[in-house]
Amino acid sequence: MTTTLKLPIESLKLNVDLTGIDFPEAPRSQSGILGQPRAQSALEFGIAMPNPGYNIFVMGEPGLGRLSMITNHLDLLAHLQPAPSSYAYVDNFDNSREPVAIELPAEYGQVLCKDIEKLLDNLLATFPAAFESPTYQQKKSAIERQFSQCYNAAIDLVDKKAQAESIALFRESESITFAPIRDNKSLNEEQFTQLPQTERESFHSHVEALEEYLSDVLLDLPQWRRTMVEKIKQLDNDTISLAIDPLFSELNEKYQNIDDVITYLAEVKKNLSLTISDYLMPGRTLEPRETAARRLALNELYAPNILVDNKLENGAPVIYEPHPIYQNLFGRIEYVSDQGTLVTNYQKICAGSLHRANGGYLILDAEKLLTYPFVWEGLKRALQSSRIEIESPYSELGVNTITLKPEVIPLNVKVILVGSRDIYYLLEEMDSEFNEMFRILADFDNYIPRTNESMQGFAMLMRKQAADSGAKSLSHEAIESLIEHSCRLAENQHHFSAHIKDSLDIIAEANLFCKQAQHHQIDRYHIEQALSAREHRNGRLSQAILEEMLDGTILIDTHGEAIGKINGLTVLEIGGSSFGAPARITTTVYPGSRGIVDIEREAELGQAIHSKGVMILTGYLGHSYAQQFPLAVSASIAIEQSYGYIDGDSASLAELCCLISALTRTPVIQSFAVTGSVNQYGEVQAVGGINEKIEGYFRLCQARGLDGQHAVIIPVANKRNLMLKQEVIDAVANGLFAVYAVASVNETLELLTGHLAGEANEEGQYPENSINFKAISRLKEISDMATDDDKEDEG
Repeated sequence: MTTTLKLPIESLKLNVDLTGIDFPEAPRSQSGILGQPRAQSALEFGIAMPNPGYNIFVMGEPGLGRLSMITNHLDLLAHLQPAPSSYAYVDNFDNSREPVAIELPAEYGQVLCKDIEKLLDNLLATFPAAFESPTYQQKKSAIERQFSQCYNAAIDLVDKKAQAESIALFRESESITFAPIRDNKSLNEEQFTQLPQTERESFHSHVEALEEYLSDVLLDLPQWRRTMVEKIKQLDNDTISLAIDPLFSELNEKYQNIDDVITYLAEVKKNLSLTISDYLMPGRTLEPRETAARRLALNELYAPNILVDNKLENGAPVIYEPHPIYQNLFGRIEYVSDQGTLVTNYQKICAGSLHRANGGYLILDAEKLLTYPFVWEGLKRALQSSRIEIESPYSELGVNTITLKPEVIPLNVKVILVGSRDIYYLLEEMDSEFNEMFRILADFDNYIPRTNESMQGFAMLMRKQAADSGAKSLSHEAIESLIEHSCRLAENQHHFSAHIKDSLDIIAEANLFCKQAQHHQIDRYHIEQALSAREHRNGRLSQAILEEMLDGTILIDTHGEAIGKINGLTVLEIGGSSFGAPARITTTVYPGSRGIVDIEREAELGQAIHSKGVMILTGYLGHSYAQQFPLAVSASIAIEQSYGYIDGDSASLAELCCLISALTRTPVIQSFAVTGSVNQYGEVQAVGGINEKIEGYFRLCQARGLDGQHAVIIPVANKRNLMLKQEVIDAVANGLFAVYAVASVNETLELLTGHLAGEANEEGQYPENSINFKAISRLKEISDMATDDDKEDEG
């Protein structure tokens, strides 16, 4: 029987052979997602659905390569779709605090910018030169001359009347003064004071009358002046309009099919009359006067702020936002300090990821999204309203700012959230709106079935990643080694791990060893060298535990026999590494009715699943042995020298065999180690970490010296999980080590003790001297003792 339970060498590891599988010489892009048909189908459906609410949540554990595979998949699809509109913000001349959004066809953003720059350059070239032309100057002089004629005519009337009164009229600029005339000469101040009092008084009275007359004839002077100013202004406007009409007619023709631009150009043209009057008139003393300063001022007024300018050849945008804080996602408004006040304008509006992804796809990390305040609620609001609203964070904080309220931009984006299963179920439970907005779940599996097609896809992906990262090319043998390692990670000969990132890391590490050896291609040897180096880097703790076993600090027997002692197998997980280590399990049995006491549970070190495994032992004892008498026994089970938390039921088979050994006083061969879960009917069930457990015990036996007696017993259901290291396989091939696969407790007992376990006959009786016979006998003896004690108490 032991021979049939011993596993042959070919069962201990999958040896991948890619000989019959064709691979293209040049790596090409993957059109699909490797080994994830369900997730790919969901992703394709979600992308194809145009209805709102069909955003996608990509669910899976980190390291599956979800992000890169989704990005590559979307890039291929996005190139086939039309590029979405570009957007720009421009000044709202009626209310500068509410900038206007302009929608443009793809690639028109920079085109419009250059056209506006050219327009401003032309304006600087046209003005103030247009006001210095002879035609303008003649018209302006004619208007001013007409005013002067009216003014002079009025003054002449006063002058004639003054002369009749022997009074001279003098004009200096716009001031008018009077002086008396004697002998055809006007008197100065000194001469005037020498006149007799009566003459002086007469002169004053005449001057008062003349001043009144002057006021009367100049009564319409303000109106004349207003008329002149209006005519000059109209002349300026006509001159400006005449000069800029050709500039705008060309632009209007170019953008005739883009309504937003036509509207903006009309507003610019209307506003230019004020701007030119302020900055570009001849002889103005207003700043800025220099050409560069004038150019900057015009830029600040009219140059569009291109928020996003999509390229036609890129198709729909695919944007991944690695840092989704509020401003990065929804855009922000920048400020500058002006005498202690934060001020801004439409030029300082910056795009967010939603703007860049508008019309395409936005990929976000769900965990990061939920970490930052207000982001989740803001994203939901944007998706529900189908518009992007840029808000200033400072205004809510009460900071002294002059803020903007930019016009909202319509939003049409497909959001892909990437997150773990925990986050998905948390959102589903805590947010009632989540399922309404993320109706598509793309569930990434942790494992990929190992088929010729999937291995071919895996190989192509590895080669492409190696080429993209600048690593040397991979040989067939290197890819075989990578698949074998991936199967080991998956703990399954028929599946390999979907944690593609781990394989990519190995390629990078193997490439270093390949370069150091000056080889032209990464081979199996380099992959194995990288794996060995990784194990060595992470192996300090496992080496320390092994040394403690070798020097006797941790008690583990690998020779001889013992009653109530057995070698169990554990897996320790620390950080990103895990390793196996044997652990001694001991059991004591004594009369009483306490049942089976789990010392780990009593010490609050045993977790729920481990405690469940121990409780199952009572069910097995009752079912197998206590059908004709009450089960009354006291036993204690402990995992010795274990000082941390223990979980899992993989020690229950070893604990049960150890319990039966103590119960029947049958010694257990200590060169065996056991792992496996057991149910109440004695069937052995699969456990995890099988490779690490076997290798952990092998290292100890190897260090003490393999003698052909050392072996590990595992569940038969774990045969498909075996991906052992070559050193273990070599030891098995040389007859120095063995791996046994069992399906029942009886098979395990016979291997461990070398005695017959015994099968019950139709009457439920076991063969005499079998282990099961001894167990029933011992339990009946303890039950009778308990019954006798009860009778004595009653007596």
